[in-house]
Amino acid sequence: MKIILSIFFVASFLLITSSLASATISGGGGGAVAPAPEIKDGAELEKWCGGKCEVRCEEAGMKDRCLKYCGICCKECKCVPSGTYGNKHECACYRDKLSSKKTPKCP
Repeated sequence: MKIILSIFFVASFLLITSSLASATISGGGGGAVAPAPEIKDGAELEKWCGGKCEVRCEEAGMKDRCLKYCGICCKECKCVPSGTYGNKHECACYRDKLSSKKTPKCP
């Protein structure tokens, strides 16, 4: 019985420490999206947003629609979340934009 309890204790300790280590690595802010640099020219902002939205919409089923709405949101919010899906917590404005039907506007 002591052996089973000690094995259980060691296994749970290893599981907890590995979870904490991965949370520390991923939650360190290294992957957080940077807001658009101070861009005064609309063409520069459009170019910056185009590159960010290209990455964001890379795996979208309707890529043209994704690029359109991502571009609209990027120009208004001046940020785009990292990755191809989720991570909207990185850009509150992008996350909170709603369509006229009260659904998320930004992909």
